[in-house]
Amino acid sequence: MQENTILITVQAEISVTPEEAWKRWTEPEHIVKWNNASDDWHTPWAKNDLRAGGTFVSRMEARDGSAGFDFGGTYDEVITNKFIVYHIADGRKVSVTFTPKAGNTIITETFAAETTNSPELQQQGWQSILNNFKRYCEQQK
Repeated sequence: MQENTILITVQAEISVTPEEAWKRWTEPEHIVKWNNASDDWHTPWAKNDLRAGGTFVSRMEARDGSAGFDFGGTYDEVITNKFIVYHIADGRKVSVTFTPKAGNTIITETFAAETTNSPELQQQGWQSILNNFKRYCEQQK
């Protein structure tokens, strides 16, 4: 990453084990149920080849059909139930950690900011998706 890159971190404590959090974070049948920042967006499909060198892609679309895009990247490092590092098409890196805490899991995502949207807006969007993930996991118990 460049020296002047802004790093953004989002975090949530989820009341499921790291193994359950990992499964719901990485399996496409779960990804499509939580991967959106607001209720007016959804993820109709996702593909995931979870290994170093493997790729992933999720289709994100506005429910009214007005917009959509594919979000994808390539995995650099995968340690099952603990850690994922990947880079997206523009080269920005993302790390995701799954930290156990008394039967719960703290998920921490750190990513390099892009330059189109403000860091605050990016942080809010990624935190909203992580909060959706938390709700989804906790409703599955």
